[in-house]
Amino acid sequence: MKIKSLAILLILLPSALPAAEKKTNKAYPPGQKVVQAIRLQEPVQVDGRLEENVWKQAGADGFIQNDPQDGQPSTEPTEVWVAFDDKALYIAAHCRDSEPDKIISRLGRRDSQVESDWFSFAVDPYFDKRTGYRFAVNPAGSIIDETLSNDVGSDSSWDGVWEARTAVGSDGWTVEMKIPFNQIRFAKMDEYVWGINFRRVIQRKNETATFSWCPKDEQAVVSKFARMEGLRDISPGAHIEITPYTTGQAQFRPAEKGNPFENGHKMIGNAGFDLKLGLSSNLTLDASVNPDFGQVEVDPAVVNLSAYETRYQEKRPFFIEGASLFNGFGRGGVYFNANINWPDPTFFYSRRIGRAPQGYVTRDGYTSFPDRSTILGAAKLTGKLGGWNIGFINALTAREYAQIDEAGLRYEEEVEPSSYYGVLRAQKDIADGRHGLGFMLTGVARDIDDPTLAGIMNRNAFGLAVDGFSFLDSKKSWVIGGWVGGTRIEGSVEDILRVQNSSIHYFQRPDATHIELDPSATSLSGWGTRINIAKQNGTLIILGQIGALSPGFNPNDAGYQSGASDVINVSFLPGLNLTKPGKIFQQILIGGGGFANWDFGGNNVGKGGIVIAEGLFRNFWGFGATLFGGAGSLNNRQTRGGPLTWSPGGFMGEFRLNTDGRKRLVLEGYASISDSGRDGHAWTGQLSFRWKPAPNVSFSIGPMYSREINNTQWVGKFSDELMTPTFGKRYVFAQLEQDMVLAEIRLNWTFTPRLSLQAYLQPFIAVGAYSRFKELARPGEYAYNAFGENGSAVDYSDGLYTVDPDGEGPASSFAFGNPDFNVKSLRGTIVLRWEYLPGSLLYFVWTQNRADYANPGTLRLRRDIGDLLTAPGDNIFMIKASYRWSR
Repeated sequence: MKIKSLAILLILLPSALPAAEKKTNKAYPPGQKVVQAIRLQEPVQVDGRLEENVWKQAGADGFIQNDPQDGQPSTEPTEVWVAFDDKALYIAAHCRDSEPDKIISRLGRRDSQVESDWFSFAVDPYFDKRTGYRFAVNPAGSIIDETLSNDVGSDSSWDGVWEARTAVGSDGWTVEMKIPFNQIRFAKMDEYVWGINFRRVIQRKNETATFSWCPKDEQAVVSKFARMEGLRDISPGAHIEITPYTTGQAQFRPAEKGNPFENGHKMIGNAGFDLKLGLSSNLTLDASVNPDFGQVEVDPAVVNLSAYETRYQEKRPFFIEGASLFNGFGRGGVYFNANINWPDPTFFYSRRIGRAPQGYVTRDGYTSFPDRSTILGAAKLTGKLGGWNIGFINALTAREYAQIDEAGLRYEEEVEPSSYYGVLRAQKDIADGRHGLGFMLTGVARDIDDPTLAGIMNRNAFGLAVDGFSFLDSKKSWVIGGWVGGTRIEGSVEDILRVQNSSIHYFQRPDATHIELDPSATSLSGWGTRINIAKQNGTLIILGQIGALSPGFNPNDAGYQSGASDVINVSFLPGLNLTKPGKIFQQILIGGGGFANWDFGGNNVGKGGIVIAEGLFRNFWGFGATLFGGAGSLNNRQTRGGPLTWSPGGFMGEFRLNTDGRKRLVLEGYASISDSGRDGHAWTGQLSFRWKPAPNVSFSIGPMYSREINNTQWVGKFSDELMTPTFGKRYVFAQLEQDMVLAEIRLNWTFTPRLSLQAYLQPFIAVGAYSRFKELARPGEYAYNAFGENGSAVDYSDGLYTVDPDGEGPASSFAFGNPDFNVKSLRGTIVLRWEYLPGSLLYFVWTQNRADYANPGTLRLRRDIGDLLTAPGDNIFMIKASYRWSR
C-alpha cells in the first residue's frame, strides 16, 4: 500500500543524514562579555528574595540601552548571576530602581507581552549562534518562554516547565529562575561554553537594555550573545512526559423538524494522551494517541469572492509548537521580506492535516456531514542530528463518512479517504552561522477507493525543495538566500484534468501558447524558486528579490499558495533605517522601490512602485504609511481560465497611527483608499480602543467599515460558439458595490499567572449588490459589452437573471442566479484556562456561532444587527482536563 511505503521512506530519511561533526576549538570574538556560572554549594529556594550566599557575590552588570538611546548605559543598574547544580540552571537578577513605586507590574496570561517591566534570560546551549531559548518574567510573576531560531526569530508557542519568582522591594525588584536541564537541548560534553544574554525593560521610560549589546541597525540577536563558562559535570538527562487528557462536549443548536440528525443537542466525550520522550540529549519525540486537535478559538468570518482559498492561522498546540523550523524554510539568513505581488508558496501548511472533508454526497435527503477529518495519531521528531536541525511530522487521518437519511432509509457515503501526511525538514548552519543549507520533503498519500473521490482528489502529492543562505561580508551586512524546489501530484485522469483547470493553473486559457491542457494526464509536475539578496545592517538597507513558479507548480496538498503559478516576479526595495532619535522621530524606516510580473508566455501581468514609512514619534506614538502605484497591465486570471484582459492602473494609500502603549487607554486608527480608474475604488476606516482599567484586565474593541465598488467583479462564463472574439465563451462581469461592517472585541482577565479568562467576539456584516452586467468584448483590452444596451437585454424574475446578448440575433439566451448577498455572522468564544500544576491544564470553553443571510444586496444596520441578534445560534460547551506526569 502506498501510504505505508511513503511513511517508511520518510521515517528512514532522518537516519540517512550525515553523522555528527567533531567539535573544534572556536575563536571567540574580541571584547565578548563572559559570565561565569557558579556551582551551588547549598540549595536555592526559588522565592525571588536572593537570600542565598551564591547571590551575595559580585554579579555581572553593565547593561546598555537599545531604546530609547541606543548605545547609552541603562538609566537603572541591573546585576545578574548564573548558578547550577546537577539538575538545573539558576538565574538571579537585581533590577535596581531609583523610583520603585513607579515600577509597572501587570498580570497577563502565559506568553502575553503585556505593557510592564520585564526581565529575560536567553541561552544558546549549542553555541551555534543561531538558536536558543528565552525565559522572561515581570514583577507580577507573569511569564513568557520562547525558542529562538535563525538568529533573529522567536516562537512563543513552546511552553517549557520551569520556575520563576519575583519580589518588589525598596530599591527595585528581584528575580529568581530555575530552568531544569531536561527542558533545553544540548549535547553531552565534559565542559560547556554557552551563549547567554539578559534583557531588562523599564516600561515607564520605554527603555530596553541588554547585557550584551547589539546596535539597533544590526540584524542580529543570538549571534551577539555573551559567553557563559564554568558549566561542567552536568547532563541533559533522560526526559519523558506523559499527559493524558479527557474532554466532554455538549452541543446545542436549533432542532430542525423532520431532520433526525438535528434534534437540538449532542453530547460527545473523548480521551487520549500525549507523549514527549527525550530520545537523546539532542532529539525529542512528541506523539499523540487519539489526539484532541480541536482548536479553542474560532476562526474569523470572511467573505471571499476571489478564486483562491482563505488562509487561516494555526491554533492547535501540537502544530504551533516548534513550527519556526518549518515556517522558516527559504528565509534563513535573510531577515527582510517583501512579497509584493508574489503568491508566497509554502511547502507545509499544517491546517491541511485534519481539514474539513473535501467530498460531497450524491443522494438527496437529510445529511450529517463531519466538520473535520479525525486525526488518528500524530508524531513529531525535533532536535539536532549530526549537526542538522531536524523537524519531522507524521500524521494519519481517518476515513470519514457522511450519513444520509432519505425518507427514513439510512445511507453512508465516503467524503474523505484515509490519508497520510509526512513532512521532513532539515537545516544545517555552517561556519558559525555564516552559511546555511537545508531541505524540506513533503508527502501526502490518500487511500482512495470511492470513484467519486478519485475524480476530485489527488491520490499522491510530493514536494522537495532545498534552501540556503550565505553572508557575503565579515560584518554580515550583505546576504544572499532563497530556495529552489519542485512538486508532483498524481491521480486519476478526471482528477488531474480538474487540477489543470483549477485557479492555480488555468491550463485551459485559450490564448496562452506556452501551456497546453492534457486531458489524458495522470500526473502534474512543476518547479519554483525564490532568490533574495539583501543589505540588512546600517542606515542604508536594500532588498532585491526574484522568483518564479512554473505553470505546473502546485504545493497545495501539504502546503499553501495564495495565488496562481505561471509567474515570474522581480522586485527591488532600497531604504533608510534611521535608529537614532531626532527632533521629530524616535526612529523611522523609509523605503521604496518597484516590482514587475510576467507569465511564462512573456506577458507583463503587473508592474508598479511602492513607498513605505513606519516608526515612532518622540512621544512614542507609532505610525505606518504606504503608497502603492500600479501601471496598467495584462491580467491572465480575471476570466478564470479564459483569455487575457486589461487591468487599468491605479493607486492605493494607507495610514496607521497608534498612541503610546504605556497609557491606560491606547487608541489606534487605520485608513486606506484606493482608486483603479474605470475599474472602481474603495476605502476603509478602523478605530480601535484598548483599555487597561486594572493591572490584570485588558479590554479592546476595533470597529471597522469598508466600502468597495468593483466594476469588473466576476460572475460566470457561458458557452456560445457565436462569441468568436472570446473563443466561444461569454465571460460575464458586473459592478459590485460591497459594504462591510465588523468588529473584534476581546477581554483578557488574568487572576493569577496560571489562571485567566479570555473572551472573543466578532460581529460581521458583509453586503454585496451586483448590477450593470456585461461581458468581455475583446481579449487583452479593457473592452466590455454592457447588457441592456445595443440591442441586448437582461431581465430579472424570481431570483434569476436572463440575458439575451444580441436581441433579435441568433445568439442563445443564458441565465444565472442572483449573486447579491448579505452575510451576517456572530462568532464568540469564552475560555477559562487554569494551569493547576506545571504543565497540567484545565479548560472551560463556551463557543457560540450564529448567522443570517436575509435581505441580500441591501445594508441597513439596525435591521441587519437585529436579524443577527435574533438568528438561531449554535452553542458548544466544552471541558478539557490534562495531567502532566514527568521524570
